Amino acid sequence: MKILVQTVAAGALIAIAFVVPTLSAYATKSDNIEAKSKAPQKITDRRHPDYVRCRSEPIIGSLARKRRICMTNAEWAEYVKAGSRDSKQFVEDMQVGIDQNAQ
Repeated sequence: MKILVQTVAAGALIAIAFVVPTLSAYATKSDNIEAKSKAPQKITDRRHPDYVRCRSEPIIGSLARKRRICMTNAEWAEYVKAGSRDSKQFVEDMQVGIDQNAQ
């Protein structure tokens, strides 16, 4: 009887040794599938606010070097607005200075 119990226990351990790697591989595959489904879809519409655009800008003082800047369409719009706002403010400040000196 003792030999029968030992044989059954050994058989169970061997079965578990074969089943556990299979289950873990299945779990890994299902995790990968879930991760792929949760990954954000790549945006292909160039007008979408979250579409990422990149451009190269020259580095001042260098004839060959360029800097690559990547931002979303929404960030580019804000970047342009901020630049326009800053340049408009600069021009207005200079005009006020000219008017004060002329009087």
